[in-house]
Amino acid sequence: MEYKAVSPEDYIKQVPVERQEVLNKLRNTIISNLPAGFEEGIQYGMIGYVVPHTIYPDGYHCNPLEPLPFVSFASQKNSINLYHMGLYASPDICDWFVAEYPKHCKRKLDMGKSCIRFKKIDDIPFDLIAELCKKLTPQQWIDIYETNIKKKS
Repeated sequence: MEYKAVSPEDYIKQVPVERQEVLNKLRNTIISNLPAGFEEGIQYGMIGYVVPHTIYPDGYHCNPLEPLPFVSFASQKNSINLYHMGLYASPDICDWFVAEYPKHCKRKLDMGKSCIRFKKIDDIPFDLIAELCKKLTPQQWIDIYETNIKKKS
């Protein structure tokens, strides 16, 4: 589902009422645990946390006018999805997350390359997401990003 939101607050107001509280909790978990330097906004129709152009002027290689994406989340038809680019770009972080997940959630991990799908909103492991958000500073994310982009060039 796509929402035409202009701010994170606007996004949350547009989702079904039964999801608003959990999205606010997810938002607060991310904001409270991301290292300083990331900025919150709407990116690609989701609530996103980015490395702003003031820190990384090159922006996102797919569209340099966009700041470098890092974490985002969205309310989809059948799930709430969390996207963490560090899971995709850093095997160590991905391995850590996959190993820790069963300690925090009884349900099987439903994960793509950077996407974690939560079909049961009562089972979102907020403590684990908090730990995940602390794993990379903006500069560490830039370093990983640039290393991976240069490999593809």
